[in-house]
Amino acid sequence: MVLGSGGARGLAHIGAIEALEERGYTITSIAGCSMGSIIAGMYAAGQLKEAKEWFLRVDKQLILRMMDINLLSSNSLVKGQRIIKELEKVVPDRPIEELDIPCSIVASDMQNTEEVIFRFGSLFDAVRASISIPLFFEPVRMEEKLLIDGGILNPLPLHVVQRMAGDILVAMDISGKDSKPMNRANFIGILDRMNDMQIQQNTIMECQLTPPDVHAVMRQYAYNTFDFDKAEEIIAEGKRLMNEALEHYERP
Repeated sequence: MVLGSGGARGLAHIGAIEALEERGYTITSIAGCSMGSIIAGMYAAGQLKEAKEWFLRVDKQLILRMMDINLLSSNSLVKGQRIIKELEKVVPDRPIEELDIPCSIVASDMQNTEEVIFRFGSLFDAVRASISIPLFFEPVRMEEKLLIDGGILNPLPLHVVQRMAGDILVAMDISGKDSKPMNRANFIGILDRMNDMQIQQNTIMECQLTPPDVHAVMRQYAYNTFDFDKAEEIIAEGKRLMNEALEHYERP
């Protein structure tokens, strides 16, 4: 199973996994980037139930408390360590290679303009790198690499998941092609829209290069990046979308 990037829309991954398991499917390996890396790691650690319960308690006040503002930096707004500490209270850190199923977490290396795939080492070091939204979270330095959000280069990393003979490839895509009215074509609005267009096109290209057998899609503007206080609604929508995709796959 492959879980895409998309901020709070990534809570849909929880519902998608529930839909698969309720219909009798077994997830044998998982990959994700950005928000998808958080859910992939927690699922592979066998603690998706605990993760879901935590996300359902998240409100705007908790989100603000997790924002460790980076006053001394010129390249990011938030340090990003406080949110990792909160996640570790829910799911203790473990080496990726010791998780219950194979797990691949994807980040982007600004230094060398390439994907970095984590299959070994600290789960939350990998997650911290994968969620580093440019200009928001501080980039992560590892050896000669400067790591940012995995979704920058590949919002749906279908080609990195470890597969065995007989596996089907299942994708929960939360950057589905969508339109957005440009009521205010100012500088920030244009940059934001350009980034969204790039993410949509990169997702389409990845699906063409590595077509999934089951492809559930949530529109890119269905929810905003920080709509974590809508967890219950987003999880339910993820389940609905995955059930629709599975019905299409299973149809004779």
